[in-house]
Amino acid sequence: MWSEDVFDRLCARVDALSKEAVELQKRLVRFRAVGPVSGGPGEFEKASFLRDYLREHGFEEIEWIEAPDERVPSGVRPSLIVRVPGESERTVWVMAHTDIVPEGPRELWESDPFELTVSGDRMTARGVEDNNQAIVAAVLALRALKEEAVRPPLSIGLLLVADEETGSDYGVKYVLRERAPFGEDDLIVVPDGGLPDGSMIEVAEKSILWLKLRVVGKQGHGSRPDAAKNAARAAAYLTVALDEALHAAFAQENPLFSPPVSTFEPTKRKANVENVNTIPGEEVFHFDCRVLPEVPLSEVEAKAREVAGSVAARFGVEVEVSHVMRQEAAPPTPADAPVVTALREAVKRVYGVEAKPMGIGGGTVAAFLRGAGLAAAVWSRIDETAHQPNEYSLLSNTLGDAKVLLRLFGAD
Repeated sequence: MWSEDVFDRLCARVDALSKEAVELQKRLVRFRAVGPVSGGPGEFEKASFLRDYLREHGFEEIEWIEAPDERVPSGVRPSLIVRVPGESERTVWVMAHTDIVPEGPRELWESDPFELTVSGDRMTARGVEDNNQAIVAAVLALRALKEEAVRPPLSIGLLLVADEETGSDYGVKYVLRERAPFGEDDLIVVPDGGLPDGSMIEVAEKSILWLKLRVVGKQGHGSRPDAAKNAARAAAYLTVALDEALHAAFAQENPLFSPPVSTFEPTKRKANVENVNTIPGEEVFHFDCRVLPEVPLSEVEAKAREVAGSVAARFGVEVEVSHVMRQEAAPPTPADAPVVTALREAVKRVYGVEAKPMGIGGGTVAAFLRGAGLAAAVWSRIDETAHQPNEYSLLSNTLGDAKVLLRLFGAD
């Protein structure tokens, strides 16, 4: 572990870089690093900027990993590995993602989502919290080491991955398959989730199932329902029936998680007809299901098909049940894993907070690491504004998180 004198010196250097933290956020939010599934160009320009920025500041051990993807202008989805050698080959990894979600309706934003707005401690723009805060905090920590000429006890690896927001096929999954940089004894931190006071260390995630329901009836004139089969009505009944049936069938509770139950939320719905006086012959909608690890997704799918069949028979329509994402929960990281223990000490030292291992319903790239048998912990101090209009991050959290990472870099 660092001596307190060395650690205090590194923290002071982080504080001295506060203006640089804002400037780096300003540069990063200008990249519309949205994946092609959501109509964006991908992460190439943002990743290229980060590679060049890190080289300019003296970091030469940078590996550029390209996942081919013909859907983006560059033809590739890049991930970066930045290494800082330490006294030991054992490595502390920080993993963040470079992609963002779309900004959504512009009228819901109080400012341009791709230009940083700063008001006191608050920085507002799309991606500023999810996941630029992690990127900036990690960069500040690395720069503090470099500028104070301190060699860490453990080696450091910064992994910046693509495609986290839409499945990770071109991000961490690709890296694990093609490169697999992690060692069994490494400490892996994913700063991509947390609470405003920093008291949660995420060690487990629920299974994720995004159901797609397609109801097919017969289109007709609004005045002749007898000659049509109204897919909108059937879909409305199916939405309510699914909501009630899934919650009733899978009501188990697990206190590790918040909320402690499986959740089933109707979300995206495809537009149907353009005029009021046409009965729609097709409806497509989705359910976002976050399921406790002890509940097999196959049982959830079977219940959805059962309910769909009942509604189809009642209204004389066809109902297709499929999924657009299906991810079984990985085994949890043990609550006493070295990375969890080190994080708890670091959070206590920097923020004065007792952090506790918990489970979440959201999905992070840590799930893929756990699925590969690696103990990963998710932690950051955030106000949980990700994916919202007027997403924001606090500069004080960025600086504090950088200090937590520095504390980890000095672990024994």
